[in-house]
Amino acid sequence: MTLLPPPQATLSADEARRIVLRAQGLLGAPDRRAGTRGVLRSLGAVQLDTISVLARSHELIPYARLGAVGREAVERAYWTDQHAFEYWSHAACILPIEEWPHFAFRRRARRARGHRWHVLADAERSIAAVLDQLKAEGPLNSTQLGGAKNGGPWWDWSETKIAVEWLLDTGEVVCTQRRGWKRIYDLAERAVPGALLHDDLSDDECVRRLVAQAGAALGVATRSDLADYHRLKGEQVTAVIADTGLVPVEVQGWGKPAWADPTALASEPRGRHRTTLLSPFDSLVWDRPRTERIFGFTHRLEAYTPKAKRVHGYFAMPLLAGGKLVGRVDPSREGHTLVARQVTLDGVKAVQPAADAITEAAGWVGCVETRVERVLPETLREPLAAAVARSQDRR
Repeated sequence: MTLLPPPQATLSADEARRIVLRAQGLLGAPDRRAGTRGVLRSLGAVQLDTISVLARSHELIPYARLGAVGREAVERAYWTDQHAFEYWSHAACILPIEEWPHFAFRRRARRARGHRWHVLADAERSIAAVLDQLKAEGPLNSTQLGGAKNGGPWWDWSETKIAVEWLLDTGEVVCTQRRGWKRIYDLAERAVPGALLHDDLSDDECVRRLVAQAGAALGVATRSDLADYHRLKGEQVTAVIADTGLVPVEVQGWGKPAWADPTALASEPRGRHRTTLLSPFDSLVWDRPRTERIFGFTHRLEAYTPKAKRVHGYFAMPLLAGGKLVGRVDPSREGHTLVARQVTLDGVKAVQPAADAITEAAGWVGCVETRVERVLPETLREPLAAAVARSQDRR
């Protein structure tokens, strides 16, 4: 049994919530000069996903923190100047290029396993062919490499696709950009800056750095929170936590040991609260148990739930206002109209923040009109429609 050190501070649940919001860039003045790259560095991981309603999730992350930053500028910030790479973190994520050495432990583990869930018929030949082509022609997408599929279902990958994804897993190939949602593969030796292109860090050191980074991005967190951020195991966190610089704290009502970034405890979190719609894949809410513990808010992505069984909608986006999660908006786009297909609000106080968030999102994606459809509770439908109209008039 591991004996935990005594907590160095006791935080109320409200103090912890505000520390979390500041660490996630949603409380206080945003660093607009650092922009999207600053958001990526502070979060340490931005999750990718195929769903695009308002925009893709990796675009929604900086938008939630910075406001209506240009979408093309977001893409350039991620995918130019060897600034970032894509790899397996919380899921498939955009990561700051400085974190390349920290994932050496995962690359080694994939290499030791010997294969992905797909098995190559002629591994040596297929891998050599991909490397030769990238060396001669790269960077390339899977189509340019010879095709991603054999003609069957999406999982019916070609030998080339299996080979290049294996090389991505093990670090010989890297994805440093996407075009048209396709990964662009390149040789790691060409795409990763030389000072970072190494696997010199031990497994423990990799994990230690990732736990420290997760602690800074989360502000205050339990062991399971820290593990979930980069999909580590709880025992891995336990083995390194004492050397991360994170300090043990007690959070009233959490009922679990917690750790905080010491800089988060150095000053009281103050400033402007952001009012915005959040991607369900935003790191503020991607961990359901943590979201419930901090905000008392239960959220589930229903995109893969049969339509008849959905409660809040296909891509219901949590509404953040006043530092709390106060509702959900399920948006869609019809030409230049943003449609709030379903809006669920916690009460009348959430009406104006919802209207402001919907209107701002509409302007960001180039919609000139907004339509509100279903609202729960129904009594708030007319007040919300009127508030949206007022917000549009002010825009």
